[in-house]
Amino acid sequence: MSRRIALPPWLAHALRAQRGPVSWSAVTRGALAAGPLLLTAVLLHRTSLGVVAAIAAMLAGINDRPGSRRSAVRRLGVPAAAGALGLLVGTYGGEHLTAVPLTLLLTGLGLVAGGMSAVGTVASGAGTQLLVAAAIGAGMPVAEAGWQRALAFLAGAGWLVVLRLALPTPGALAGDFRFDGERDAVAAVYDAVADLLDAVGGEAAGPRRAALTAALDHAQDALTGPRLRRHASSAAERRLHAQYAAALPLAEAATALAWAGEPISARAAEGPRRLALAVRANGGTGPLPAPSRSAPALRALDDALLRAAETFDRAGGGAQRPPARRRPALDLVRAALGSGGREYGLRVALCFGASAAIAQALHHARWYGEHQHWYWLPATAVFLVKPDLGPLASRVLCRAAGTVLGALVFAGLAAVLPRPEGLIVLVAVCGAVIPVSTRHFGAQTAVVTVLVLALVMVGGEPQASVSRIGETLLACAIVLIVGHLPMAGKRGGGVRARLGSAGRAAHAYLDHVLSGSGDRGERWALRREAYRTLAEARTAIALAAAELPALARHTEGTDAVAAVLERLVDTTTACAVHLDETGRLTARHTRQLEDLAAELERDGQRLGLVVPQMPVAA
Repeated sequence: MSRRIALPPWLAHALRAQRGPVSWSAVTRGALAAGPLLLTAVLLHRTSLGVVAAIAAMLAGINDRPGSRRSAVRRLGVPAAAGALGLLVGTYGGEHLTAVPLTLLLTGLGLVAGGMSAVGTVASGAGTQLLVAAAIGAGMPVAEAGWQRALAFLAGAGWLVVLRLALPTPGALAGDFRFDGERDAVAAVYDAVADLLDAVGGEAAGPRRAALTAALDHAQDALTGPRLRRHASSAAERRLHAQYAAALPLAEAATALAWAGEPISARAAEGPRRLALAVRANGGTGPLPAPSRSAPALRALDDALLRAAETFDRAGGGAQRPPARRRPALDLVRAALGSGGREYGLRVALCFGASAAIAQALHHARWYGEHQHWYWLPATAVFLVKPDLGPLASRVLCRAAGTVLGALVFAGLAAVLPRPEGLIVLVAVCGAVIPVSTRHFGAQTAVVTVLVLALVMVGGEPQASVSRIGETLLACAIVLIVGHLPMAGKRGGGVRARLGSAGRAAHAYLDHVLSGSGDRGERWALRREAYRTLAEARTAIALAAAELPALARHTEGTDAVAAVLERLVDTTTACAVHLDETGRLTARHTRQLEDLAAELERDGQRLGLVVPQMPVAA
């Protein structure tokens, strides 16, 4: 009988790839981005600016993930603006500063970008592009001024944004062209509600509830992206917003049923599934099957279905915007300057500054030979030090393997491809492959390595595969050493900061429910924030647990606190539904709240976490 070999978490993470359908629209955008930009610049005899624009399009392509057009503007545009600023600072710093002041400048940028990355996903992408572009600006000598390079960078990323806004996605032409990602995201919420109802009373209820949270987060982000007008500007958009709002009480009732744990009739899930089909078809629902009304949560589900049917039957819907995540500027500053931001900022600054110093020392010692550019070493360190790309050992292994593979592939292609025509085609092909390669960090690294080596060769640099491999391995060593250095304060600050945010959100949600407030919009917004911050904490904990034992031990036990918070938020949701139907809590609700509040306080004290004291029902 064969035994399955249990791999260490960091190695298992390195071998794991994301699954899902291929986004052919993203593949098309990638093919039309960097390659055509480079070709245009070569034909206009502005090759160096074309290289900069193609690099910007490549970086934007890495951030070109599934979602709505509106959310894509922020997801692609904010990092691009940060990259243009970094390119500007790096170019003028490289021109006017000697090695030591330039290293100090880049180290300071690393400290700022690292702290900024703790704010959220978009801020993390902005911090990465800020540092990568700063290293390129300081280490890639070109004839154009810094402001010209910054404009070229913005133009390259802006071209991909234009493609994202202008080109249709599969299925968009069947409905309203304007709402490709939004409509699918809202329909996915109703599907997730139905899946959770199917799993009530079984072991799959927990994962299905987490999937519902992810679907709600995705739909909220898709509908609340940047807009020119404060309110929805068309009847179709107002209708879509109203359909999302109608899903919130359904999700609440389904969560309460999952918390109760008593199996329900299979027909309870039929209504949400028909609503999902109606969203995708942009049509009516027809008659919906009414579930049993034998329990408060089932009555709430039935009432939510009736209200949803009324919403779907109205032609224009309501003008209400989905409850958005409320994050004041003070909270963003607190996240950047808190324990997580400080820890991440210090490590990014040390890695980026040390790699820049070593790269310049090797450059001035002529270790690079005829290769004049030294930016590859610090730029590689930036990607390696990012914790949201996976555990440290996993990142290092994938980066090293991907770079070696990409460099060897390029060396073979460069020997046979005509220049520059063949290299421009290679850039276009790599741009098309990037959306597929983002499923695995090693594959993404290999594709990006081929693309960048082709770009710099078109820009006039000789074939540099061997030196790129050496620089990458050196960057891996730097990041591994800095990643294990002791730091001031307690390790695992990022995880603890996210757990603290989840605790505060859970406290605000529970306090609102127990206050007896009738403001359901406020309650749903607080519920969304509680589940979203909890999901972010869960993700950070899972990544920290997959680190090498020397690092993973600093966050041991945090998953238990997250599990208690999750049960507390689920119980709060069940309390909210029960209070709506009966006006009072049962002994089970009260006892559960008291037990969870006591357990949370105990676990928080044991781990040294600052968790607010939870209010309990009287």
